[in-house]
Amino acid sequence: MSDRTRIRAAILDLLQSRDPDASICPSEAARAVFDDWRPHMDEVRDVAANMAADDEVYATQDSDRVSITEASGPIRLRLVHHPDADNRA
Repeated sequence: MSDRTRIRAAILDLLQSRDPDASICPSEAARAVFDDWRPHMDEVRDVAANMAADDEVYATQDSDRVSITEASGPIRLRLVHHPDADNRA
């Protein structure tokens, strides 16, 4: 399994294991995948940006929604809630 696949899975696992409105720090996903996690933070943010482009997650700073690729400083990741998710085939 590639690192990017493992990062994506870690982000989803962490978010799905929490309350629906909870968020995670990208470093939590990095820590879940890598022992030496700090060098992988750019890759984690890149995977999260791809997930945001696919409408799976979004990022916030304070309570404002931000672009992962344009944000500087710490961000939080949240799941996108699709109201019709239960009705998807």
